[in-house]
Amino acid sequence: MAAITATVGTSSAAAAPLGATGTAPTCVTGWVSKGTLTQTGHARNDCNYNVRVKIVWAFGADGACHSLGKGGHLTSKVPIQPRRFDGINNC
Repeated sequence: MAAITATVGTSSAAAAPLGATGTAPTCVTGWVSKGTLTQTGHARNDCNYNVRVKIVWAFGADGACHSLGKGGHLTSKVPIQPRRFDGINNC
Protein backbone atom coordinates (compact mmCIF):
# COMPACT_ATOMS: atom_id res chain seq x y z
CA MET A 1 0.00 0.00 0.00
CA ALA A 2 1.35 3.46 -0.85
CA ALA A 3 2.07 5.93 1.91
CA ILE A 4 1.10 9.48 1.02
CA THR A 5 2.04 12.65 2.79
CA ALA A 6 1.76 16.30 1.96
CA THR A 7 5.07 17.99 2.72
CA VAL A 8 7.03 21.15 2.17
CA GLY A 9 10.57 20.74 0.90
CA THR A 10 12.33 18.24 -1.30
CA SER A 11 13.81 14.79 -1.02
CA SER A 12 17.50 14.41 -0.30
CA ALA A 13 17.87 11.93 -3.17
CA ALA A 14 18.86 13.36 -6.54
CA ALA A 15 16.02 13.34 -9.04
CA ALA A 16 15.38 15.00 -12.36
CA PRO A 17 12.07 16.85 -12.83
CA LEU A 18 9.83 15.17 -15.37
CA GLY A 19 7.34 17.97 -15.77
CA ALA A 20 3.68 17.25 -15.41
CA THR A 21 2.81 14.17 -17.37
CA GLY A 22 -0.76 12.98 -17.51
CA THR A 23 -3.66 15.39 -17.10
CA ALA A 24 -2.20 17.82 -14.55
CA PRO A 25 -1.56 21.40 -15.73
CA THR A 26 1.92 22.04 -17.11
CA CYS A 27 2.62 24.33 -14.13
CA VAL A 28 2.59 21.24 -11.87
CA THR A 29 6.04 19.63 -11.76
CA GLY A 30 6.45 15.90 -11.13
CA TRP A 31 9.56 13.84 -10.44
CA VAL A 32 10.68 10.63 -8.77
CA SER A 33 13.56 9.92 -6.39
CA LYS A 34 14.74 6.35 -5.93
CA GLY A 35 16.25 4.66 -2.91
CA THR A 36 17.43 1.09 -2.54
CA LEU A 37 14.04 -0.49 -1.84
CA THR A 38 11.53 2.32 -2.35
CA GLN A 39 10.89 5.23 -4.66
CA THR A 40 9.09 8.46 -3.94
CA GLY A 41 6.93 10.33 -6.45
CA HIS A 42 6.77 14.09 -5.99
CA ALA A 43 4.36 16.75 -7.25
CA ARG A 44 4.86 20.50 -6.74
CA ASN A 45 2.25 23.13 -7.59
CA ASP A 46 3.98 25.99 -9.41
CA CYS A 47 0.62 27.36 -10.61
CA ASN A 48 -0.87 30.63 -9.38
CA TYR A 49 -3.98 28.73 -8.26
CA ASN A 50 -4.94 25.64 -6.25
CA VAL A 51 -4.94 22.24 -7.97
CA ARG A 52 -6.29 18.76 -7.09
CA VAL A 53 -3.78 16.15 -8.21
CA LYS A 54 -2.59 12.61 -7.55
CA ILE A 55 0.65 10.77 -8.25
CA VAL A 56 0.17 8.03 -10.83
CA TRP A 57 1.96 4.68 -10.49
CA ALA A 58 2.01 1.80 -12.96
CA PHE A 59 1.39 -1.75 -11.75
CA GLY A 60 -0.64 -0.86 -8.67
CA ALA A 61 -2.78 1.76 -6.97
CA ASP A 62 -2.20 5.46 -7.60
CA GLY A 63 -1.62 7.93 -4.79
CA ALA A 64 -4.61 9.60 -3.16
CA CYS A 65 -6.06 12.83 -4.51
CA HIS A 66 -4.87 15.98 -2.69
CA SER A 67 -5.49 19.71 -2.97
CA LEU A 68 -2.28 21.72 -3.31
CA GLY A 69 -2.06 25.46 -2.91
CA LYS A 70 0.53 27.52 -4.74
CA GLY A 71 3.96 26.09 -3.84
CA GLY A 72 2.43 22.97 -2.25
CA HIS A 73 4.34 19.68 -2.42
CA LEU A 74 2.94 16.13 -2.37
CA THR A 75 4.80 12.81 -2.05
CA SER A 76 3.86 9.16 -2.49
CA LYS A 77 6.25 6.32 -1.59
CA VAL A 78 6.06 2.81 -3.10
CA PRO A 79 8.41 -0.17 -3.57
CA ILE A 80 10.93 0.05 -6.44
CA GLN A 81 9.66 -3.13 -8.12
CA PRO A 82 7.46 -3.57 -10.04
CA ARG A 83 6.17 0.02 -9.74
CA ARG A 84 6.90 2.83 -12.20
CA PHE A 85 6.24 6.57 -11.82
CA ASP A 86 3.75 7.53 -14.54
CA GLY A 87 3.29 11.21 -13.70
CA ILE A 88 0.72 13.53 -12.15
CA ASN A 89 -3.00 13.58 -12.97
CA ASN A 90 -5.86 15.88 -12.08
CA CYS A 91 -8.50 14.34 -9.87
